[in-house]
Amino acid sequence: MQETRQNKIARLLQKELSVIFQQQTRAMHGVMVSVTRVRVSPDLSICTAYLSIFPSDKGEELLKNINANEKTIRYDLGTRVRHQLRIIPELRFFIDDSLDYIQHIDELLQQK
Repeated sequence: MQETRQNKIARLLQKELSVIFQQQTRAMHGVMVSVTRVRVSPDLSICTAYLSIFPSDKGEELLKNINANEKTIRYDLGTRVRHQLRIIPELRFFIDDSLDYIQHIDELLQQK
């Protein structure tokens, strides 16, 4: 039963975080941030979000900027989900490099 609740909250947070990042990156031309996966701890106090950043060479710089602005992102998230959640979880962001890994494997297969 607990996993069902975690999954519902994870989907809600993923949707709302993607809207927040879409609004924030609209001003930055040529940069796209998408939330690929969200995990929520069993006590619903920690949210781990995996971000896919395009172009990938700006990934580390943008991740540092996102982590520096984590409190404002959490506040924006809280204003969006305040009627669904009682406690807004602590946010942790990581880069999801699975697309880069898949592209690297495709390049290696093309060479042979």
